Amino acid sequence: MALESLTMIRHGESATNAASARAELDGSELFGSGTRDPDVPLTDLGRAQAAAVGTWLAGQPERAWTVWCSPYSRARETAAIALGAVGSPRVRIDERLRDREIGNLHGLTDLGWRRRYPEEFALRERLGRFYYRPPGGESWVDVALRLRALLDELDGHVLAFAHDIVVVMTRYVLEGLDEAAILEIERGKIRNGSISRWERSDTGLIPAGYNETAHLG
Repeated sequence: MALESLTMIRHGESATNAASARAELDGSELFGSGTRDPDVPLTDLGRAQAAAVGTWLAGQPERAWTVWCSPYSRARETAAIALGAVGSPRVRIDERLRDREIGNLHGLTDLGWRRRYPEEFALRERLGRFYYRPPGGESWVDVALRLRALLDELDGHVLAFAHDIVVVMTRYVLEGLDEAAILEIERGKIRNGSISRWERSDTGLIPAGYNETAHLG
């Protein structure tokens, strides 16, 4: 059986998302509270966004969804809240949907990165964001490789709860894009609680919506 449709949802706002935004505005080098990235919870806003996703799901035509989710807390919490509106179907947790690992740069703003790891910052500028791999972390290409393996296993109608870079690189893989195209697309940041969709046509899976946020109000 082939993949008939894929609906990907970025998790709601997390505590790290909120802390990062505040740190950038304040000109700080660091953000976060020392919590492991996999354990970061949703904020109150993030939980409200997850509930809005649930309302959207409840209004969709009935489908035999197969639900997949990143193992990270913010994605699992989003899934639990949203799926409560449609009977809480079984969720398959798969580490290939996890967020990109940033390694030594976790918890640093761009300012902190430039000041504390100037050689790495210069290396990223030279290689570009697509191919650069931070110490102990992953490049965008690494994310694409694990997604290719996962996408080959999916069939039917799939609903997936994941992270911004996972949504971006899923588009890269499914639509056969190149580095320049996906870097341009990524400039429009994937919003928390947004929905991106692909549907099967005579020519294969085609985009049916990307980074949609109307359901968030």
